Amino acid sequence: MVLQPHLLQTRTVVEYIASQENLEAFVRRAASSSVLAIDTEFLREKTYYANLCLIQLATDAEVAVVDPFAIEDMKVLAPLLTDSSIVKLFHAGGQDLEILYRELGVLPAPLFDTQVAATLLGHTQQIGYGPLVHSLCGVNLKKSDSFTDWSRRPLSTSQLEYAADDVIYLPKMYRIMVEKLEAKGRLHWLDNDFAAMSDPAHYESDPFERYKRLKRVGQLTRRQLSAAREVACWREVTAQERDMPRKWVLTDEQIVEACRRESRTIDDLFLIRGVREKLNTRDARAVATVLVRGLDAAPDTWPELDKSPKSERNVDAELDLMEALVRLRAKENDIAMQTLASRTELARVARGYTADVDVLRGWRRAMVGDELLELLAGRLALSLGPEGLVVTPRS
Repeated sequence: MVLQPHLLQTRTVVEYIASQENLEAFVRRAASSSVLAIDTEFLREKTYYANLCLIQLATDAEVAVVDPFAIEDMKVLAPLLTDSSIVKLFHAGGQDLEILYRELGVLPAPLFDTQVAATLLGHTQQIGYGPLVHSLCGVNLKKSDSFTDWSRRPLSTSQLEYAADDVIYLPKMYRIMVEKLEAKGRLHWLDNDFAAMSDPAHYESDPFERYKRLKRVGQLTRRQLSAAREVACWREVTAQERDMPRKWVLTDEQIVEACRRESRTIDDLFLIRGVREKLNTRDARAVATVLVRGLDAAPDTWPELDKSPKSERNVDAELDLMEALVRLRAKENDIAMQTLASRTELARVARGYTADVDVLRGWRRAMVGDELLELLAGRLALSLGPEGLVVTPRS
């Protein structure tokens, strides 16, 4: 089905693709394009993995709204995504990339994310797609279908128009942004950021490390942490196998409480509120087994959480000065402050951690990183002048 171009305020042809034949035909046409804009629509409320409901693809000439429910083999898209001559365009593409990696087994490269790039052009850190389209293309997008159920069929014309809107402006925005970035000498500043987005390691996680993200895990002893590591790993693998949200298996609070009590039996587990309703006897036996394994592990294998900032020296005074300097340089260079340096990064630098900190690498270091180290060493002074903050070297 082809949508009427005038409905989308553009002459680009928009096609709803619901057959393998039509998808393969689009792939052949898109192979000659220099850009491919990509977006997805999905649901995740009742599953561990996102349920892919639509993939929207756009070149300069056409838009394809692809229905994965009607396609036999979505992996025919993989060659387009890995073609080095085609720049893949996203806006806030983190979740899209995760889904594509799971569904197609590849990650798009090279890529360009308009939300990330916008931070180098004076826009806010997480500018939405609609505001950026309005800023660069002068178009106001409709928001009527932003909370629609994308899994229901048939899709309405309004839904298809909304889906097409999410990619149809990306090629034009990309070219406008590239021109602006080149004029500022910043086109390649985000090469490493974009390369990291295409790195499979970014989307793979070790279930054995999941315990570190449990709520209130910091209240556990190292021995109890050993048990939490085992139970959180069991929950992660179980949720993946059953494709259900983690909290439907066990909540963070239930895991931490079981470990805090050093539960060893099914009866011990069922004393914790809500656990009896969550676990059948077989699952409860499995949890009790991994709890015992963690509790009885050799002390030299017990994990230790990274130091909490609360347990390290207070650096509030240093942070105030550092943030003032970063804010000044960000404003001077028309860059979102968070893109230059986050407060968490600044706290690490203030406490003496200088490895693996973005603000001390590449263009960020040149713009403000070296000055931050000079400030901490007492070789820079900050003062207020008639026009605001003044930075002066100290002898």
